[in-house]
Amino acid sequence: MAESTLTITVKLFAAYQEAYGVSELRLEVPTGTTVADIRDRLIAEHPKLEGWRSSTRFGINLEEVQPETPVHSGDEVVLIPPVSGG
Repeated sequence: MAESTLTITVKLFAAYQEAYGVSELRLEVPTGTTVADIRDRLIAEHPKLEGWRSSTRFGINLEEVQPETPVHSGDEVVLIPPVSGG
């Protein structure tokens, strides 16, 4: 029987890191969770991140992925907001 929850690590950068005050989170998520679901959960916890919903890019285990990509137990997820500067 498959596990109903997965443990993942979420690396936080820029606005996400500022909102949480840490560089990474360990989360328990339901099986079938996508990287977009993780972004939506973080935005729900910190509504000031709403402005980054449409421009956040995603990575799993150092590979850029699409928003609908599901996560697996042990994955390292990266949420990449647009970075300004020069």
